[in-house]
Amino acid sequence: MIGERLLAAQRARFAAADPLVPAPPGPPDGELLTAATASGERVAAVLQEKSHAPRTLDLLWSAQRVWQLFPFPGETGTEGVDALLRAWRHRMDAESPGPDSACTVTWPSRDAAAIRAFLNHGMVPASVLAIRTAPPPPEATADGVTVRQARPEDFEEVLDLTGLTFDYTALVTVRGRPEARELMTPQLRRNLAAGAPIWLAETAGVATALADCGWIDSAPGTWAAELLPHGHWGYVNNVATRPEARGRGVGRALMSVVHRDFARRGAVGTYLYYNPTNPLSSVFWPRQGYRPLWTFWEVEPASALR
Repeated sequence: MIGERLLAAQRARFAAADPLVPAPPGPPDGELLTAATASGERVAAVLQEKSHAPRTLDLLWSAQRVWQLFPFPGETGTEGVDALLRAWRHRMDAESPGPDSACTVTWPSRDAAAIRAFLNHGMVPASVLAIRTAPPPPEATADGVTVRQARPEDFEEVLDLTGLTFDYTALVTVRGRPEARELMTPQLRRNLAAGAPIWLAETAGVATALADCGWIDSAPGTWAAELLPHGHWGYVNNVATRPEARGRGVGRALMSVVHRDFARRGAVGTYLYYNPTNPLSSVFWPRQGYRPLWTFWEVEPASALR
């Protein structure tokens, strides 16, 4: 059982690392793991296992079988996290994960003491949740570029641009899904029909960039409240620019419209996920005012956890 001592220490640790990280609501359900540091300090974690059904959208950003650890290292710094990861490694000896599997931990990006332990056990920063809370920037333009909201009749262009993101991501991350376009089709059609905030940048009438966006409410008791401060947040789900149009300011002009629209509609901020190993997004998003809040650490396959 995760006691009040460890939970209080977790809340204090998160607040010290980053004041925008929400306070942990309490330990989730799952299997309890315990460990001790060299000095005898007791630490604990909760382990969850989940599997995604074949041909579901979850597989676009997740392994098919996932073991996720929720560490509660108290005030022990790197040593406590390391002890819990060693206990996890021994626990995984009882499993046969298979190749489409992963071990994951979600942790505040600014908690540097934990990073050393994750790296020591073979985990890599697979993704970050980054936020932007600044006022919208001045309007940015690019020669010959216009930005408008996508309509249902733009489906083919939207699907093609969305697919380009996953094609590129497959080059710079450990996971690629050849069936990505097929899996995305039903949801894209629904979102376009519902008038979701999906934006197209056009150059001479040709769609050259896409920003697929949405809205998320972080309210007490919701999953979003565990990741984001309370409020009405704009969500930037997917942004893509055609290779021949990159480096011309198209993406900057597109996001200028997106950020201004979100602000006009009352967003407290915007958030998105990007891969630190992606040489385009890891440069572009910080320039747009985003900074990491959470980092998703992963090792794949799950048997590769050290």
